[in-house]
Amino acid sequence: MAKLFAVLAVVSVVTAVTSHVEARPRRLKALVVSGQNNHNWQVSHLVLERILEQSELFDVDIALTAPAGGDMSSFKPDFSAYDVVVLDYNGDRWPAETDAAFLDYVQGGGGVVVYHAADNAFADWEEFNRIIALGGWEGRNEKSGPYCYWKDGELVLDDAAGPGGSHGAQREYVMHGRNTTHPIVKGLPTNWKHAQDEMYDRMRGPANIGTLLYTGLTDPATGGSGREEPLVFTVDYGKARIFHIMLGHCGPTAENNPAMQCAGFQTLLLRGTEWAATGKVKQRVPKDFPTATKVSMRPDYRAPEQ
Repeated sequence: MAKLFAVLAVVSVVTAVTSHVEARPRRLKALVVSGQNNHNWQVSHLVLERILEQSELFDVDIALTAPAGGDMSSFKPDFSAYDVVVLDYNGDRWPAETDAAFLDYVQGGGGVVVYHAADNAFADWEEFNRIIALGGWEGRNEKSGPYCYWKDGELVLDDAAGPGGSHGAQREYVMHGRNTTHPIVKGLPTNWKHAQDEMYDRMRGPANIGTLLYTGLTDPATGGSGREEPLVFTVDYGKARIFHIMLGHCGPTAENNPAMQCAGFQTLLLRGTEWAATGKVKQRVPKDFPTATKVSMRPDYRAPEQ
């Protein structure tokens, strides 16, 4: 009888351990694409990896291209192996095979995060411009699509001639919420103060914005357009879930990087990436989220314990 009790005890322990392992949620698989950029990609892609990994929601792989002007023929990531692809890339065109694989992934319902200067990329690739909805620089102009900005309670599409993409001097600024029910922003403050960053303006493109989440008012005194510009939104592109965040200009080092160290930026990145991967957001609103008057920083890129 004692032996029977011992066997049952062992079975119970094994069952409990197995149940615990099985109950642990699977981490989502994320691929960060980088390797070229007119920004500091050498730091930004590692910071993106750190933010995503330290959340314990994602396992992250990095796909780096050859340097600018190098041989791109071997750049062939298996996008289909991932729940979400985070774009931190602006540079030489990918091989045709990679273009096709990326489109297959996105058009098949894949998740994509367009981070900061990734919306500068591939100005002459029509389908990519539909994937990002709005882009800048790299020769974009009125032929690329209208300007897009918020005025009198609605998005305005402006066909005026002119170059696409600019920004004024870096500064702290208040983000203005335009939606309260989308999973990415549900529960977050309507207005909150972002750390020192660029604010993109005069962006152009197909403007197929799905849900506009946040805008910011550019300051003409610092070189801005003076308009309320769309900065965070989803993109309406078939079955795909695409999250576009124009925030997050990378500083010179990971330790001196206010725009990416901002708790607001990190929260939106994590929530937007989870939504792009799954269509849902299970994260709670962090207790250190910025207020309308006070910036909140995470110098180590880790959210506080709830």
